Amino acid sequence: MAFTKNPQTFTGKVAEVVIGTGDSAVTIGGENVFPLYSFDAEFKNPPIVGIDISDKGPDRNIPGIATFFEGAESLAEIAKRASEAEGASFVSFSLDSADPNGDNEPIEDSVVKAKEVADAVTKPLVIQGTGNGEKDGQLLGKIAEALEGKNVLLMSALEDNYKGIAVGAVLAYGQKIAAESAVDINLAKQLNVMISQQGVKPQSLVQNVGTAAAGYGFEYVASATERIRGAALSQNDDMLQAPIITPLAKDAWGVKEAIVSEEDFPEWGPAEERGISMEISTAVACLAAGSNVVILKHPESVKTVAALIGELV
Repeated sequence: MAFTKNPQTFTGKVAEVVIGTGDSAVTIGGENVFPLYSFDAEFKNPPIVGIDISDKGPDRNIPGIATFFEGAESLAEIAKRASEAEGASFVSFSLDSADPNGDNEPIEDSVVKAKEVADAVTKPLVIQGTGNGEKDGQLLGKIAEALEGKNVLLMSALEDNYKGIAVGAVLAYGQKIAAESAVDINLAKQLNVMISQQGVKPQSLVQNVGTAAAGYGFEYVASATERIRGAALSQNDDMLQAPIITPLAKDAWGVKEAIVSEEDFPEWGPAEERGISMEISTAVACLAAGSNVVILKHPESVKTVAALIGELV
């Protein structure tokens, strides 16, 4: 019996969001087909991969990362080297030093660092905050002002700080923001609605619906992501049609399999290889669930996941 292909596409469509400027700008979203279903319809904008660097510098305790960034000492040099990673469509810059539970670096210092990184790269830039909602609410608006014209994506607009970030970053300085919710379709929609009510258009909003390392409660992440993407397409729910970004690097590299030494668990093999495998596995699972963007840490992970996307889409 001959095979009859019945492509499945939808009237609902993921919104398109552009980050970056000039020839290096990238467009996220735009599909009206299930994740990675390139056999049903062509992906106008395939998923992309970014590489994350910290304002504390790269993790030189990991041999492969130390080798990749060898000779790069200043933040500008580190950022430029990161932008050259094979498969990286953008650079993510994490402001770890500003965390109030850590070094609590002053906002002014973090702004200077962000500007140094932004001036050093031509690829699009994503700024990750401290993980503290109150501090990020103050910090990200200042960074938006300092990076006006760069069209950067600022994480993370939370329920308790979204107003300041939406107004201070998007409406005042034309940046893009990511709405961060806690692995729940209703919470994701609620936050998107509230941000939209501030005047933020779909072309300026992406959503971070949560993540976890593969095997560590990831089934909740997969379920929430799949439900959000399904509602956006099959139910044409415009409040869930924002592209999905997943900053998974810290989760993947923070689990036991990625950090315990080979001396303690020789049967597990080298820790770096385990970390890369965990990062790749988590990234692929996120993409299959519906993420449009994944943020990784290791250059080898970035290269592998980008190559996989190229083969599938």
